[in-house]
Amino acid sequence: MKLAVMKLPVLCLAAGAFIAAIPAYAHHSFAAAYIEDQTVTLDGKVSAFLYRNPHSYVEMETTDDRGAVTKWAAEWFGSGRLSRVGVDPDTFKPGDRVIITGAPGRDASQHRVHLKTILRPSDGFKVDRMPRGGGKGR
Repeated sequence: MKLAVMKLPVLCLAAGAFIAAIPAYAHHSFAAAYIEDQTVTLDGKVSAFLYRNPHSYVEMETTDDRGAVTKWAAEWFGSGRLSRVGVDPDTFKPGDRVIITGAPGRDASQHRVHLKTILRPSDGFKVDRMPRGGGKGR
């Protein structure tokens, strides 16, 4: 009986560790979806800003020299981390011109980037992705 009582806390601890690991396992690796050692620069207009968890997105449209429009999705921090660097759901509006740098997606046909910096030239608002939460500057 004493051995069974001692095993219960060990089993509870093991079950708790397993359950806690599920979200970490489910969270994808950016390196699997993006070429992190490359950088692209996009200059265009915001079509939507999706402020949410686990990742927010800046959807934008760029126009090339021939007038062809391409829709892009820039994957960013979650809303909690964005709020800590001064970004809220109303920071970016459709029509805002932004310049984004980021790691290109592994599948170029998807037009996705892992956002590293964003600049709104109209007022100089800029967020740089830096270790430990990034930084905001004007």
